[in-house]
Amino acid sequence: MAAGAPKPSTAQVSDALAGAGIAPGVLEVSQSRTPTGLEADAIEAAVLQGDDCVIGQVRDGAVAVTVLPVLASGKCFVGS
Repeated sequence: MAAGAPKPSTAQVSDALAGAGIAPGVLEVSQSRTPTGLEADAIEAAVLQGDDCVIGQVRDGAVAVTVLPVLASGKCFVGS
């Protein structure tokens, strides 16, 4: 996906991960646009896996992945 869409939208990331079998209830995806309508520099997705969050970031077609502990809220991202 990152090679074909170096700056994917929130919907593209959500659809790709859902198509790969990730359940919507454990998936969080950041917004691809800022509140003022500007394109975000990067988009991140997180999948809750037990006590960990597998977090991926797409920035200019490059992908980075890391594993971090789940937050006290039970989520991977802060905020809504």
